Amino acid sequence: MQIIKYPLRSQWAEILTRPVFDTSALNSTVSSVLDDIKERGDQAVFEYEEKFDKVKLLSLAVSAEEIAEAENLVSQELKEAIRQAKENIEIFHRSQIFETKKIETSKGVICWQKAVAIEKVGLYIPGGTAPLFSTVLMLAIPAKIAGCKEIVLCSPPNKEGNIHPAILYAAKEAGVDKVFKAGGIQAIGAMAYGTESIPKVYKIFGPGNQYVMAAKQLVSLRDVAIDMPAGPSEVQVIADETSIPAFVAADLLSQAEHGADSQVILTTTSESFISEVLHEIERQLFELPRREIAQKALENSKLILLKNNREIIDITNEYAPEHLIIETADYADIADEIVNAGSVFLGNYTPESAGDYASGTNHTLPTNGYAKAYSGVNLDSFVKKITFQKITKDGIHNLGKTIEVMAENEQLFAHKNAVTLRLKDKGK
Repeated sequence: MQIIKYPLRSQWAEILTRPVFDTSALNSTVSSVLDDIKERGDQAVFEYEEKFDKVKLLSLAVSAEEIAEAENLVSQELKEAIRQAKENIEIFHRSQIFETKKIETSKGVICWQKAVAIEKVGLYIPGGTAPLFSTVLMLAIPAKIAGCKEIVLCSPPNKEGNIHPAILYAAKEAGVDKVFKAGGIQAIGAMAYGTESIPKVYKIFGPGNQYVMAAKQLVSLRDVAIDMPAGPSEVQVIADETSIPAFVAADLLSQAEHGADSQVILTTTSESFISEVLHEIERQLFELPRREIAQKALENSKLILLKNNREIIDITNEYAPEHLIIETADYADIADEIVNAGSVFLGNYTPESAGDYASGTNHTLPTNGYAKAYSGVNLDSFVKKITFQKITKDGIHNLGKTIEVMAENEQLFAHKNAVTLRLKDKGK
């Protein structure tokens, strides 16, 4: 890890540069696969599964028998953990249900909003180096609460043609309607365009590698909505001399093990604390099964020594981390001034892992600085807000002159006439 001491503000932008892969280099390959999926449907998906995932499938759909068998393969301990996480995620996301309120903006003019679920959503769940069954819960549970009529899930099968049993169990528990064996570009294309087996959806959610991200971005240009732009996972920890070095090191490593392109950053005003954390990282890293992945991520990571909390707050808001852990004595005061972050974890006993799995907040969060403008996935991600208005005859007389003047000054005379005719109407 790189130690940076008291950098000038003019140096911050360079210091905070992320190790982000430019997906535009993949666009030719990705676009070709997407076009093929659009043209040939299931047959193309089968062929790309054989080419990319090294598996020859007889069917894309996961059967009820396969889901039942998967349930038998999941330990009771994990089932109970999934159910506890599900309960907390449901509680938190149910609290976000929108309540319609009718507002009289002026006499005789009533306006309101109605939240309507997106009818068909697609969830992409990576198989890769770790089966992200927790992401099934994070996406399917709010989709179910929102009232989405069809929840479709795609996940890459292993070489035996099976999806990880924990993913299938979580899908069943969370209320997913249909599960398909498809990964990568071909899964995104199938959900964007629809095939003989896989339904077309209106919005696609979920993480993935560079190819998945490139595919999502391309289909979002004209065919389907996506949750948000995404990049490698990241965490920033704010610590001081009262923080616990072992905890901070563990938090940094928990993000580093996600992937070699993950980034972890420690910001502190204590130089001695940096030394203690480095010692703990070395000790804990040796014990990790994924230490080689974590080690590569640490090469892109930084320990930044700053003069005071003002600098820490400002550099944090500039970085806009996906995950922000504040493990200082005055964590509440610092948190009050954070305006750019995906999810914030407060105090020594709130690890980022809690939000990843079971506290109830959503772990699908903006990366790559997008927290400056994007929210993480929440209940609103699965709904549309439709506005309504009802104007009485008195209402149009009260508001009509305003509309006429504005329309005339924009030289939109048909707009004006639509009001003028109503103002002249003598009917009831």
